[in-house]
Amino acid sequence: MRRRIYEIIDEALETDLWSKLYDVFMIIIIIANLVPLASKDYNRTFELIDHITVSIFIIDYVLRLITADFKFGKKGAASFFLYPFTPMAIIDLLAILPTISPLSNTFKLLKLLKLLKFARVIKALNFLQHSKYVRLIENVFKKQRQALACVITLAVLYILASALIMFNVEPDSFETFFDAAFCATMALTALGYSNIYLVTTIGKTVIMISSILGIVVVALPAAILTAGYINELKEAELETEEKMLSGKL
Repeated sequence: MRRRIYEIIDEALETDLWSKLYDVFMIIIIIANLVPLASKDYNRTFELIDHITVSIFIIDYVLRLITADFKFGKKGAASFFLYPFTPMAIIDLLAILPTISPLSNTFKLLKLLKLLKFARVIKALNFLQHSKYVRLIENVFKKQRQALACVITLAVLYILASALIMFNVEPDSFETFFDAAFCATMALTALGYSNIYLVTTIGKTVIMISSILGIVVVALPAAILTAGYINELKEAELETEEKMLSGKL
């Protein structure tokens, strides 16, 4: 019985209809649990949805806990003690916390912990793991991670440097360094910088340079990923052709 429960809720076999149905059911419940976050008014209906969905999450957590020995492939109590410390189990507990904790009414940001449940949605979409194009995208990010990290690092360093300059030359425009960093980020990403008015020549020059560099910052990662994806497609096509030729030979 426990073995069959594990196969349905966790193992997710390609040929197991009940496992697929359970994944779809949990995705619907997770999305339903997030619906109240999209409204400022927390009425009785949203409260009912919250309690029902969280009750299902708790049942799901308990079922995963009592079948943990199948997941780890170990018999005995060790598996049941280890499971609560796995990444997914921690995510499940944190997502339940906003509903069962009395602090959620005081600290509204606690409710955002529910968003962690998206990790379970991604895990439930097992069919993506078998997609050729998803694997290609994964390979692109793996191969181009150093180039992307370099671009991101340079962008962050520039934001910090320009924020420091503006914070010191425009003391009346920014109350905190975070405001200056926010303005620098918005300028670099070409999203504008709200209603902040700069008065010094240096401050205006920094914003102008940031706006120009912003085009490069946006274009570089896109170019890197596009070139990488094209290369991966070519390699995949060559591999397919080689397999076809070897099959004919």
